[in-house]
Amino acid sequence: MTETFEFIVVGAGSAGCVLANRLSEDPRNRVLLLECGGSDASPFIQMPSALSIPMNSKHYDWGFETEPEPGLGGRRLHVPRGRVLGGSSSINGMVYVRGHPLDFERWRTEGAGGWGWADVLPYFRRAETRAEGGDRYRGEDGPLHTTYGTLVNPLYSAFIEAGREAGYPVSTDLNGAQGEGFGRFDMTVKRGQRWSTANAYLKPVLGRRNLVVRTGIAVERVRVEGGRAVGVDYRPVAQAGAASRRTASAVRAVILSAGAIGSPALLELSGIGPGAELAGLGLPVAADRPGVGENLQDHLEFYLQVGCKQPITLYASMSLFAKGVIGLRWLMRQDGLGATNHFESGGFIRSRAGIRHPDIQLHFLPAAITYDGRAKATRHGFQAHVGTLRSASKGWVRLRSPDPRDRPRIFFNYMSRAEDWVDLRAGLRLTREIFAQPAMAPYADGEIQPGAHIQDDAAIDDFLREKLESAYHPCGTCRMGRRDDPLAVVDPETRVIGVEGLHVVDASIMPSITSGNLNAPTIMLAEKAADHILGRTPLSPDDAPFYVAGGWQTSQR
Repeated sequence: MTETFEFIVVGAGSAGCVLANRLSEDPRNRVLLLECGGSDASPFIQMPSALSIPMNSKHYDWGFETEPEPGLGGRRLHVPRGRVLGGSSSINGMVYVRGHPLDFERWRTEGAGGWGWADVLPYFRRAETRAEGGDRYRGEDGPLHTTYGTLVNPLYSAFIEAGREAGYPVSTDLNGAQGEGFGRFDMTVKRGQRWSTANAYLKPVLGRRNLVVRTGIAVERVRVEGGRAVGVDYRPVAQAGAASRRTASAVRAVILSAGAIGSPALLELSGIGPGAELAGLGLPVAADRPGVGENLQDHLEFYLQVGCKQPITLYASMSLFAKGVIGLRWLMRQDGLGATNHFESGGFIRSRAGIRHPDIQLHFLPAAITYDGRAKATRHGFQAHVGTLRSASKGWVRLRSPDPRDRPRIFFNYMSRAEDWVDLRAGLRLTREIFAQPAMAPYADGEIQPGAHIQDDAAIDDFLREKLESAYHPCGTCRMGRRDDPLAVVDPETRVIGVEGLHVVDASIMPSITSGNLNAPTIMLAEKAADHILGRTPLSPDDAPFYVAGGWQTSQR
């Protein structure tokens, strides 16, 4: 028995929940949202400070892993992707960074017409409710709530002041007119609770009769007939075999929002991708699109850790008893240390002269610990997560087999370009300089990692090869571009080139990676794509001015 909907959305993640909300606003549109994972009701998801738990949970994470990465000494890296309502917005670090305006100007020159800074700013505003109120840059009545941390720990403010002392600007709003310099970081938190797209966009509209949400569903392929996507084949995750397979038909469109790993894999399983590769797997070719799965990009980072003289770091809160007290307070009041992601301040700097906008991001954390929580703190300390923002290295996502149950192969090709080594070495040295400023003197007590003895290029490279980690920002594998671009996968209206009635809307369609965390621009993408899919006139552009450092051609700061 086949059910029929106007729209079928595959993936209830950062983009899919947005689309389910916007496409079902018109009661005439019957919308089906399919999600492989299940409920996000766990307090470990909803409590911001517990972020490392769902990120490493087999229940909420797909558990992807890279192929051995030669540039990182052959290591395989964990690639956490949300397998739960809200997708990766339910397991991420909740840092809200839009990216620099020049990122979107670059998108426009890369073939994504209508996606320049002036075009996307109104959609960032439409999505957001900022706790401190809206302005020309920030939203005040959108579903996605953002807020600043309390900066109760003096280390957060000391880090911002150290940036100023080192000669960098201080910004009152890193998501506003000035995205360069040091300042407070926004987080997607509302009244102490993680504000995923499931909480922001999906749950408020679950009562709509024209919206059908099904969890625990594995979509196996898009059905393409006569050059048009007509529906999807799917099955409940708990069942196996052809007898459990079901079909849903789409009158207007099928939209893939399965993410930078899942969406290209689904396209290839549906016969859309590099023809020779598909034929080699025995898959019929519905559309030969060689760009599917290519152009994979990410942010890499390392942790520069420093000991702390004063017992004011999160190390004091690492015992089971302390965590229990924090969790109990959060359950009762939704405040305290449980209500923050702990990334309350940070910075964006340029690695050298001649770069027009920041290419290094620093997340400050008042603890010396790994992001995923797998390595525990051993003493009081603090750290900066130091990462480059526009790596030249690119990789791919490819099918392992024609079986939808097999995980795809993921190869980022990290550190394959010489300029990436140059940029990360600069990031390490510049961060050391920041931590050496007078504002940090009352706290700094010797470098823990990599250690003061790591100085020359060769020693730094050895450290980076061993310690670099993903910032978990994969994108670009179904990139947006001109319809006559043979490597573009979708056009600027998010339509898959060569197949009617099929869209891709998620971080995979970014032509190039943005300069910061990817959740905010992914939500913006979905907001704008909804208007394109519905045939609505896009919001009026707003070419709001933005800061570019004077003398950037000849000065690093």
